[in-house]
Amino acid sequence: MSSDSPGFELPLRLFLAYRVLIDDLHAELARQGHPDVRPMHGYVFQAIGRDGTTAAELGRRLGVSKQAAGKTIDTLERLGYVERGADPRDARRKIVRLTDRGVDCLTRSARIFDRLRAGWAQTLGEERLHALEADLRTVTPPDLFLLDVPGWFGGS
Repeated sequence: MSSDSPGFELPLRLFLAYRVLIDDLHAELARQGHPDVRPMHGYVFQAIGRDGTTAAELGRRLGVSKQAAGKTIDTLERLGYVERGADPRDARRKIVRLTDRGVDCLTRSARIFDRLRAGWAQTLGEERLHALEADLRTVTPPDLFLLDVPGWFGGS
């Protein structure tokens, strides 16, 4: 490939690499008993976190409206990945928490990502993959978990 690649190709290649990883992840999650999980759900699980959160806070973390967050919670609750419960500190508030199924999905995702990375290391070579990761760390913010991607992409 020429070193004179058009500027628009870089973001498209980065996004395509992301898509390849995410599509492979979701194909494997489906084989492992999580066929209904969608890419956005991973962001939601991360935004809910270990301690749970409210729908309003979830919306803020994801960059979407409280109503959009509520619809996503409804879907994930129906699929058995989250549950709503009273906040022990304020009975007026409802807290959304991951269920065992949600935690299982996150645990499996981490293992699958490790295997996908190993596959890339085998294809590219470990040194080249380390260099790619180091270069990406150089040009991106240090915070790995920018969860507002759904809102950034226009998911209301």
